[in-house]
Amino acid sequence: MKYKFLLIIYLLMPFEFFSLEDENFNLNILVYNTHGLPEIFIDDNPKMRFPIIGEKTRDFNISLLQEDYSHHEELFSGLSSGSIAYRGGMGRFLCPFCTGSGLTSIFNLPDGWLINVENETYEDCSGWFRGANDCFAYKGFQVIKITTPNKKDFYIINTHMDAGRRDSDRYAREKQLEHIVSTIKKKDIKALIVAGDLNLNSIDPGDMELLKQFKNELSLMDTFEDTKIDARWSILDYILIKQDEDVRFKINSVGEDRSFFTEEGPLSDHPALFIELSIF
Repeated sequence: MKYKFLLIIYLLMPFEFFSLEDENFNLNILVYNTHGLPEIFIDDNPKMRFPIIGEKTRDFNISLLQEDYSHHEELFSGLSSGSIAYRGGMGRFLCPFCTGSGLTSIFNLPDGWLINVENETYEDCSGWFRGANDCFAYKGFQVIKITTPNKKDFYIINTHMDAGRRDSDRYAREKQLEHIVSTIKKKDIKALIVAGDLNLNSIDPGDMELLKQFKNELSLMDTFEDTKIDARWSILDYILIKQDEDVRFKINSVGEDRSFFTEEGPLSDHPALFIELSIF
């Protein structure tokens, strides 16, 4: 009887082990430029919009936001009580007229997930009083390390890059992409999601060449390559992924969340992109 009992335990142990290793987890991720400039620069109602945007993040496990510059309290008022939010950095140089990066990442993950966030500020920008005035914002990226309950790691980059259509703006975007590549290689990151407002316009050949080089450098796949977005939007926002032998991504669906509208119109001047995926 004793040996039969030990045999049963022995037979059950491999099953339990492999069921843990093969467990997959589902995530839905929002990527959204919130159009959060100070009210003096925009002609809509951010005090109305931002609490609604905050409420809508409750429907996502991870929300990667950009341009959360001036209405952060209104955004927070809409978050779930259990949400965890990380804001981007303020840069290394004193500038009394400058804003932070505008990056905010919000997490509604189940128990057992671990999050670590580091903020990087770009060293290059273009435009103080010309172009899109990007140098007044400490633009950069967040390096987000996610550990699943079965101890597998993957990374997310949330970023907002230089805007503007001048050659100097495109050069700044090129240097910013190089900064991301350098950081990822330095950290030896394998499984990866890069998302945000890259300001690489899909109808601009120069921007598309930069995107191609960036994807090739990191072996990234554009998850929206075969997905059409409403024609009202310029394509500036991207969700790029790379999987690894230890962490595999299965894309279940991608698209635009068209609920980010009110009677007054869209909640931002960018589409609300989402991706639903399984992690193995």
